[in-house]
Amino acid sequence: MVTRKLAPAREIVGWGMFDFANQAYTLLIITVIYGDLFTRVIVGDAPDYRMGNLLWSLALAASSLMVVVAAPIAGAIMDATRTRKRFLFASYLGTVATTALLFFVEPGMAWLGVLLIVLSNFFYGVGESFVSAFLPGLGPARSLGWISGLGWGMGYVGGLVSTAFALAFLGEVSVENFDTVRWVGPFAAVFFLLAAIPTFAFVRERGRRRAPVPGTSWLALGTSRVRATLRGLGGFRDLSLLMLSIFFVMAGIYIVISFAFIYGAQVIGWDESVRVAMFVTVQITATVGAIAFGFLQSRIGAKAVYLSTLALWIAAIVAIWQTPTVAAVANTLFGVAWEAQYVFLFAGVLSGLSLGSSQSAGRALVGMLTPRSKAAEMFGIWGMVAKLAAVFGMVGLGIIQAVFGLADAIVFCVLLFAAALVVTARVDTDRGEAVATRWREPRS
Repeated sequence: MVTRKLAPAREIVGWGMFDFANQAYTLLIITVIYGDLFTRVIVGDAPDYRMGNLLWSLALAASSLMVVVAAPIAGAIMDATRTRKRFLFASYLGTVATTALLFFVEPGMAWLGVLLIVLSNFFYGVGESFVSAFLPGLGPARSLGWISGLGWGMGYVGGLVSTAFALAFLGEVSVENFDTVRWVGPFAAVFFLLAAIPTFAFVRERGRRRAPVPGTSWLALGTSRVRATLRGLGGFRDLSLLMLSIFFVMAGIYIVISFAFIYGAQVIGWDESVRVAMFVTVQITATVGAIAFGFLQSRIGAKAVYLSTLALWIAAIVAIWQTPTVAAVANTLFGVAWEAQYVFLFAGVLSGLSLGSSQSAGRALVGMLTPRSKAAEMFGIWGMVAKLAAVFGMVGLGIIQAVFGLADAIVFCVLLFAAALVVTARVDTDRGEAVATRWREPRS
C-alpha cells in the first residue's frame, strides 16, 4: 500500500482559500441578501411571495440540473488529461462574471434575474466539485477529515468577512434601499476574484498533462469514462451507499441554505438586527463545527462523526419548525416575553454546527473511499449527486410550500436527514477504503 504524503502547508491553505472565496457567493447571493432581494423586491408578490419563492426554487433547480450533466463529464476529462486547474479557473471566471452582472437586474425583471442565477450558480456548482477533486492528493486518508474541515472552516470565515462588510455598507433589503443593495452582485464577484488567487498560485496539478487519443474529442473521452464508472459503481459498494446518503443530506441542506433567511423574513418576521445576529451566529458555529468535527474524525472515525451531524440536523430542523410554538409555550409557562425571532437564534446555533460539520465530513468520506486516480471523476459524481439533490429539494419544497405555506413545508427536511441516517448505517469505511486502495486504472 502506498501512503500519500501530507502536502506542504501553503498548498493546503491555498486549497482552503477557494472555500474562503466562494462562500461570498453562497452567502451573499443564495442565502443572506440576494435571495431575499429577488423574492421580496424584484418579484415582490406580497403578502406571501409564493411566486417569488417558486421562481427562486426553479432557478436553483435548473442550475443544479446543468451541474448534474456537466460535473461528472468534466471530472472524467480532468482525470484523463490532468487539467484540473484549467477547468477550475474557467468555473471561477464564469462565477465572477455572471455574479457581477446581477447588478443590472431591477424590480420587474424577474426573468433576467432567473437567467443570471442559473448561470452563476452553475459555474459555482461545478467549481465546488472541481476544487474538491484536489482533496485526495493533499494527504493520507486519515488526514482528509481535518484538511476538509479546515477548508470548510476557512469558507465560513470568508463568508463572515464578506457578508459583514456587505451588510455594513449595503444596508437592509427593501424597495427604498434597492439602488444600494443591488451592489451585492459586484461586491461578491470582486471578493471571490481576489480571495481565490492563492488557490491558483499554490495548489499543484499532480501528474503530467495528457492529450486524448488522436481522433477522440474531450467530450467523447469524458462521456465514455463516466459511462464506464457508472457501470462499475457496484464495485464501490460503500462509496455508492455514501453517495445515496449525500443525496438526502444535500437535498435538506440546499433547502436550508436557500430558504433560511427567507423563512426568517416571511415566517418569523424578524427585525434587521436579528437577521444580522443570525448570520453571525451561523457563521461562527459553522466554522467551529467544521474544524472541530474535522479533527474529531481522526479520533472516533469519519462515519461516527458524519452520523452525529445528521442527528444534529434533525434537531435543528425541528427547532426551526417549532420556533413560534416554543416561544408561545415559554411565555405561558414561565411568564416571560420571548419573541419568536430571538428563540429562532437557538435554531441558528444548531443549524450552524450541523451545516459546516456535515458537509465537511461527507466530503472527507468521499475522499477516503475514492481511488486517487479517479478523484476528479468521483467528485464530479459527488457534485452530480449533490445537484440532483438540490433539484429534488428545491422542487419538492417549492411545491409543498405553494400548497401548505413555507412554515410547515420545512418539516420535509426532517424526513430527508432521517433517510440519510438509515443509509449511512450500512456504510463500512474500512472495506470501502481497501477497495479504493486496491483499484487500478484498466489498461486500454
